[in-house]
Amino acid sequence: MASLVDKIEKYIRQMIEESDTGIVEIQRNQLADQFSCVPSQINYVLQTRFTFEKGYFVESRRGGGGYIKIQRVNITQPNSYLMHIISSMGERISQQSAEVFINNFVDYEAITEREAAILKAAVSDKVLGMVDLENRDRLRAAIMKNMLVSMLV
Repeated sequence: MASLVDKIEKYIRQMIEESDTGIVEIQRNQLADQFSCVPSQINYVLQTRFTFEKGYFVESRRGGGGYIKIQRVNITQPNSYLMHIISSMGERISQQSAEVFINNFVDYEAITEREAAILKAAVSDKVLGMVDLENRDRLRAAIMKNMLVSMLV
């Protein structure tokens, strides 16, 4: 039997799929009432299942029941998707987050399985383990960005 978190995630994903724009706007309290849970449970689903790494933008506003706007990243043009990720990745990225991004790139057909394997090898802790922990995630982000940019050329 599916957990409450799974049910909420499935409901939101279905709303996004049925939307012509790939954007849904919901109110946290209404959704919590619908699933007989507390609003913090909705926050948990959004923070763990609808993350940037998984291809979603979540905009949240307080007040008035907690308005939430969830948007699926437009992946109709893989190069623009990769450029968006490159420009918004930030200065640091963990190995786990990098692998989530890379897996999404394959799912969205922005890169091939072979390119994904090469990227994963280049940014793995096996390779970067010789760099101190403080700088490892910075180096990983720089390598990943550089490799993605070279794939776009």
